[in-house]
Amino acid sequence: MKVSVIIPSLNPDNKLIQVVDALVAKGFDDIILVNDGSDKAHMQPFLQLKEYRQCTVLTHEVNRGKGRGLKTAFDYCIANRPDIDGVVTVDGDNQHQAEDILNCCNKMIEYKDKVILGVRDFSGDDVPPKSKFGNNMTSFVFKFVCGLNISDTQTGLRAIPLKFLPLFSKVKGERFEYETNMLLEFKNSNIDFVQVPIETVYIEENASTHFNPIKDSLKIYGVIFKYIFSSLASSVIDLAIFSVVSVLVYNKLEDSLRILLATVIARVVSSLFNFLFNRKAVFKANNNFGKAMVRYYILCVCQLMVSYGLVYVITSLLGLGQVMTVVTKGIIDTILFMISFYIQRIWVFRK
Repeated sequence: MKVSVIIPSLNPDNKLIQVVDALVAKGFDDIILVNDGSDKAHMQPFLQLKEYRQCTVLTHEVNRGKGRGLKTAFDYCIANRPDIDGVVTVDGDNQHQAEDILNCCNKMIEYKDKVILGVRDFSGDDVPPKSKFGNNMTSFVFKFVCGLNISDTQTGLRAIPLKFLPLFSKVKGERFEYETNMLLEFKNSNIDFVQVPIETVYIEENASTHFNPIKDSLKIYGVIFKYIFSSLASSVIDLAIFSVVSVLVYNKLEDSLRILLATVIARVVSSLFNFLFNRKAVFKANNNFGKAMVRYYILCVCQLMVSYGLVYVITSLLGLGQVMTVVTKGIIDTILFMISFYIQRIWVFRK
């Protein structure tokens, strides 16, 4: 097994030395440390580890983020380690146990063309609440929106075959959002992955992490939100056009014809925007354009009929006026948007 261990680190303490010593004891002989702009007060671990024959220290003169640190190491391996089986990324705060790291590497050798994710169990009482909530929320969004069933979306323990390094070195992101982008790239590039359970370790309530719960969460969810922006924007366009047309023909047509006309016009405009944006920017589909459009409009017609039927039935039964008709349509289409988005992902734009 020829695996390079990659450890990006910012302002480390002696735990970084403990991590390296444990890896060396397990037989790892190529450990690449990335000093991501640490200050002078935290240089001693790097100076000490630089003397290890198993260690190579790469340095960023200023802090550039964990994502850039990983990509710096990936590029280094591509240029200088052409014969390795792959790399394993490890956090330097001693939360990844050497036995788990070795196990993930062995799994990578076993599965060859799959990325191995070391996943933690977040059900325990010793897991910090912010970590439990953040991971569970992100895992849910990944599963519903992206179709990726990953139980630990924040894991830094990942064993990656060499063949994927050129791809991952070009993935966008410089800081913590980069690791999320890597997971999304599994979907975009049809990369299989295997989840391997690892020990869940939190030292001092995870106090050593450089993860900023507000700033970095916004970056991470900003990546995911592009998957739902298109449908939300389409819903706004649809609702706005429906409102305008409905007002223009109010008292000029029967309620059933007014609702039908407004629904059709609104859906034609919003659907064109939605189809083109989803295909190019959201799902990045490479399937047949014509087939995708046919499937999309089959879905669109079905959704239009359901929307019209429900709005008409509810407004007729309750005798709702113009304002409440618009409100009712907004509620119904919000529910239909969630269902439609899921169908688009698994059927319309399926790769």
